[in-house]
Amino acid sequence: MAQLFFDFDGTIADSEPGILHSIKYMVAKMQLPALSDPQYRTFIGPALNASLKRYYPQLSPAEIKQAILYYQELYSREAIFEVALYPGIKQALTTLQRSGYQLNIASAKPEPMVARLVAHFELGHFFNGIYGATLDESVRSTKAAVLAYGLAQSGADRQTSVMIGDRDTDMLGGYENHVPTLGVTYGFGDWQELTQAHASAVITSPSELPAGVDRVLNRALRADA
Repeated sequence: MAQLFFDFDGTIADSEPGILHSIKYMVAKMQLPALSDPQYRTFIGPALNASLKRYYPQLSPAEIKQAILYYQELYSREAIFEVALYPGIKQALTTLQRSGYQLNIASAKPEPMVARLVAHFELGHFFNGIYGATLDESVRSTKAAVLAYGLAQSGADRQTSVMIGDRDTDMLGGYENHVPTLGVTYGFGDWQELTQAHASAVITSPSELPAGVDRVLNRALRADA
């Protein structure tokens, strides 16, 4: 059975308000120089420790760990639910499930937080597996590591799996695991970012997900023939 691995932030749900709220709280608590909102938006998708290293290279490993704790403090308490499902995403998931695909989540967000959001939006019946980062991001933090974990846990065949996401990290995670990828531009990444990261195909709305998945898998099967 073909298995699909969905990113969460920017693919299933628009989580920008809660994430930016938590990042700004973290920056204030750490007394770090403030960034612009466009810069803060680039935090959505990649592991938090990677973004901290990018924008605040002066931070020590201990300081990065403390910053993540501050982020999680506000996010876990209240900002986690400052999020909305993308219009049409439930219909797309229903169509894919009825078509026989096994659906999973592969997110760089800590796994317990993804599980809370799935329960909050009553999406549990769609997903066979929920795979995310470890809370302190010390074991699984990159999308490649999370996807590798999900592939192993689910027993998925890489050639008949698809990684679906909105950022270059999602596409590179699939590429590094030899899994075809489907990029979406309704989230936080654009066509150029996704194609430069080896996206097998790119779509612009949730309604295109079923056809996009079929196109990616058909192309992968032809290439393997």
